[in-house]
Amino acid sequence: MRERLEEIFGKIDTKLTAQCGRVGEKIPYTTRDGFYQTDMRQENLSWWTNGFWAGMLWQMYHATGKELYRRTAEYSEEAFDKALDRFEGLHHDVGFQFLHTAVADYRLTGNEKSRVRGLHGASLLAGRFNGAGNYIRAWNKDMPGWMIVDCLMNIPLLYWAGEELKDPRFAWIADSHAHTALKVLAREDGSCNHIAIFDPATGELLDLPGGQGYGPGSSWSRGQAWALYGFALAYRHTGKKEYLDAAKRTAHYFIANAASTGFVTLCDFRAPKEPVYWDTTATACGACGLLEISEHVPELEKPLYHDGAVSMLMALEEKHCCWDPDRDSMVQNGTEAYKSPEGTHIPIIYGDYFFVEGILRLMGKGFMIW
Repeated sequence: MRERLEEIFGKIDTKLTAQCGRVGEKIPYTTRDGFYQTDMRQENLSWWTNGFWAGMLWQMYHATGKELYRRTAEYSEEAFDKALDRFEGLHHDVGFQFLHTAVADYRLTGNEKSRVRGLHGASLLAGRFNGAGNYIRAWNKDMPGWMIVDCLMNIPLLYWAGEELKDPRFAWIADSHAHTALKVLAREDGSCNHIAIFDPATGELLDLPGGQGYGPGSSWSRGQAWALYGFALAYRHTGKKEYLDAAKRTAHYFIANAASTGFVTLCDFRAPKEPVYWDTTATACGACGLLEISEHVPELEKPLYHDGAVSMLMALEEKHCCWDPDRDSMVQNGTEAYKSPEGTHIPIIYGDYFFVEGILRLMGKGFMIW
């Protein structure tokens, strides 16, 4: 296995080195005709995925020490200064944006300006907390009562800020949101809802719509991956067993479903058999969550989670990766949402990020960005 991991790592390094040369200061999202042609700085600077490119590069900088990765990652962080100025485009996903840019930079280099950027992002996230329903509101505009499972992956920004400032209010908000997600989004069988809608004034639960999955009551696989990894991270930061138990339930459900399709996940585990929609981004994220769980369970439990992650990452590498250094993106066949024809079976930047994170963790070269 070590030889194979080294081979994959070499291909990642070759690919990303070439991509850095082509991408330059741009922030990529997905490809068109095999290349990152759209610069998200111009298209939508506040877009939720805009931190993953830098996060992947910080991971590789940590693993290799190459200055190219550091310099290229810094461009995304600097661009976010303008997103902070505009403010209204930012929402619950500031964790994805600032953990992977400013906070990663600060942790690896000690850059004080990066620390301030990260604390600014954390303050924005904390300011979205609704005390009536004990949740961090999702999105903007006319959705003050909405919370989504994705936010479990954003609250580590609050845990970091609380530790950095020795201020318990950040962790309290993060923990309150995680507890509400456990209560209303997690299901007993290990699956989860994507969205919960509350009365924002009273905190009363009003609805559990289908969101980005097939429909209400279905099982959007990336949502399951957010829950699997998010609850495991909540346990890492709090030590509360209820979060680890929830992560394990979700993991068992996720592994069982992924195993039935060759360890690559469908977009929704409860959708009709046809048409077949894959979502490799859910596979990669779920694998990282499994590796996180494996660090927190007794020795005899570790193989289930560790080996499940290995099976998923190897299946992606064998069946769904493009290693041509003259073309952009590695992991193919990601899907943004079940009912998104133009966003089905495309390369998406966070698929690459989680794949790289997973491979580096297996090699003992990973950087805990969360």
